[in-house]
Amino acid sequence: MSQTVQVGPVKIGGGNPIVVQTMCNTHTSDIEATVRQCLNCAKAGAEMVRITVPSLADVENLRLIRDRLRSVGCTVPLVADVHFSSDIAMALPGIADKIRINPGNFHPRHELAREKFAALIEKCRSCGTAIRIGINHGSLGAYITEKYGNTPQAMALAAMEWLEMAIEADYADKVVVSLKASNTVVMVEAYRALGRMMKERGVMVPLHLGVTEAGNGESGRIKSAVAIATLLEEGLGDTIRVSLTEAPENELPTAWYLAERYGLPHPGGIPCPLTERERYILDAACSFGPRLLRGEIEDFQCEDTELHDEILQACRKKFYKPEYIACPGCGRTLYDLQGTFERVKAATAGFRNVVIAVMGCIVNGPGEMADADYGYVGEGRGLVTLYRRREPVLRHIPEAEAVDKLVDLIRQDAAETPLTIN
Repeated sequence: MSQTVQVGPVKIGGGNPIVVQTMCNTHTSDIEATVRQCLNCAKAGAEMVRITVPSLADVENLRLIRDRLRSVGCTVPLVADVHFSSDIAMALPGIADKIRINPGNFHPRHELAREKFAALIEKCRSCGTAIRIGINHGSLGAYITEKYGNTPQAMALAAMEWLEMAIEADYADKVVVSLKASNTVVMVEAYRALGRMMKERGVMVPLHLGVTEAGNGESGRIKSAVAIATLLEEGLGDTIRVSLTEAPENELPTAWYLAERYGLPHPGGIPCPLTERERYILDAACSFGPRLLRGEIEDFQCEDTELHDEILQACRKKFYKPEYIACPGCGRTLYDLQGTFERVKAATAGFRNVVIAVMGCIVNGPGEMADADYGYVGEGRGLVTLYRRREPVLRHIPEAEAVDKLVDLIRQDAAETPLTIN
């Protein structure tokens, strides 16, 4: 059992019910819209809400958002999402209830990144602010990949280094760790490795589970369910987020289903019941997905052929259509991510054995689409960069032309070399 981490009024780990959370996709500078979305998410069952803080100016915006929420009696803890900037992170203790960071991105020089993380721990200690050490596949940094490669083991080792610093600073009781990937096999193996390492160390901090960039619709729900269910069945996981390229409220029924299926019942019951179809697909995903990911079975019987194939693809046993990676969007996204993702899927549906990513921004998109053969990444208002694996091949493409150019790029490559899945 993991130790308990207090985040505002919510307890994560320590035998408490699994905490369900989501993330706003509004611009943090739009205080009215973000407050409204937080209230909607809390009403729909979010027990914790994450908000991106892309600039120092948004630190004050987050304070205003928090104050507005508290003034109307909404006590849902707020998690500040920080990428790269230790200065932004240092400004957040006392405002955010928890700060999500990847300390390895604080500075290109690893020794300086460690110094900045040590300083953040002390600043958080002074305010009682919790920390989520968030490691994502594809954004590990040169220090780790040069030593261990871009592997699940490397993700776990990266997390353990920062966790060890928190242990030595006597602050591990305020730390949560996540190891997210869009590839369900990588995600499951990374968390398992970290679980073993923490057990050997004798310190079990709570784990935040999630399949990043899972996409949308039934595919996104199934991909999230098979991986999260596998780990929860194995006793790993204390808080979950089902990341979908949809409105954040839409993530919550699936997350609540998983929390109630594998954890302790929440007082008051489930605030967002499933539709009959949602329950049907999730029951199947959780019945067969963990067995497929553990290698106990290679196939299963299901009268619903499409559902059968979706579960096999989510577990990376069979690829009957393109594999899509799509982030849920946040305040850094400057284009219609949900609509664009649907257009990309419609335009590329005829391809096979190819992984296509649609990412909201240039900040973390290129790093986090590690599994993708091709990437569509927003670079600014109205402009897109297209990637072939990790290399940008077409920059500054007007958004109106980008989907067609992506299709042309895939067709061109397919004519030269048969496409293969990662």
